[in-house]
Amino acid sequence: MAGPNVAIVGASGAVGQELLAIIEERGFEHGELRLLASARSAGTGVDFAGKRLEIGELGEHAFDGIDIALFCASGDVARAWAPKAVAAGAVVIDNSSAYRMAPDVPLIVPEVNADALDRVRGKACIIANPNCSTIIAITPLWPIHKANPIRRLIVTTYQAASGAGAAAMRELVDSTHSYLHNKDYTPTVLPHPYAFNLFSHNSAIDPENGYNEEEMKVIRETWKIFGDPTMRISATCVRVPVLRAHSEALVFECERPIPPEEVRSLLERAPGVRIVDRVEEGYFPMPRDASGQDDILAGRIRKDLSDPSGRTITMFVCGDQLLKGAALNAVQIAELVVTQASGIPYHKGTKTQSNLAPSLSERP
Repeated sequence: MAGPNVAIVGASGAVGQELLAIIEERGFEHGELRLLASARSAGTGVDFAGKRLEIGELGEHAFDGIDIALFCASGDVARAWAPKAVAAGAVVIDNSSAYRMAPDVPLIVPEVNADALDRVRGKACIIANPNCSTIIAITPLWPIHKANPIRRLIVTTYQAASGAGAAAMRELVDSTHSYLHNKDYTPTVLPHPYAFNLFSHNSAIDPENGYNEEEMKVIRETWKIFGDPTMRISATCVRVPVLRAHSEALVFECERPIPPEEVRSLLERAPGVRIVDRVEEGYFPMPRDASGQDDILAGRIRKDLSDPSGRTITMFVCGDQLLKGAALNAVQIAELVVTQASGIPYHKGTKTQSNLAPSLSERP
């Protein structure tokens, strides 16, 4: 039996390319696969499952006959076209921030709150994919929160170029090449020199509270997904010269004392998480190891010495921003939608290698 007809909006971008790879590698059965993008990209082709697929242009009838529409375009594109896809009968899974905080739109991390999809079961609707930094933080925090509720969370992110798209990844590679060869380079994608540098996330800062948009996304989305707006959260988001995996330092205070050994035990059984905490070797999560991997790597799990009550833990996590931080999470949501409709779970394979990062790293 054929699976759902699927459209990918923004198929020519970095996340769109990852979506195609994940759909193929996870064995996501589908009927028609319709690739859509702006007029600039329409007519170009991409490789998928040994075939060359042509990208079509978003237009009046773009979603006719589509069951699931995966959006990996800007918020403006999502606001303009997601309602039209829903009107045509599709379930929209949107990677942008356009609908994340809408009260009637589920914001889903499958390992955390898959049950939030129950209220839209069988309906054409919009489902939001969370911010990449939020996903990478809360996937390992959720099993801890279930066992011993987290009351306070401090997040510091070290975010890769991929969060700003393929153009930012190329800018990092090109600016590094120029730096190493003593050549001038003027950034055009990001506001500051990227090679051998880091800087505060370049989203707009709220003049009243001093937090930028990325930081507020982490805070508000965690409240919504965990269903706990009383959790005290602070975030600092920084861009670092890494191609595609985000790293995050997490400091969290639980309701009751919790030893590091209990945290490790909980994470060993947590879906989508792999512990990398080889203290004797000094080997812990690194973006190099997380790139191209489905799992979020967690380590440096230790008691926070500033809290004598024993309720606070510090740990370090890394996750691939294009995979679990974006495309993989979206495909997992699509699998849940299909399972709801058919009662037949899809095969959940493991992606171990990406096509995008090596091609960039091999550039001179």
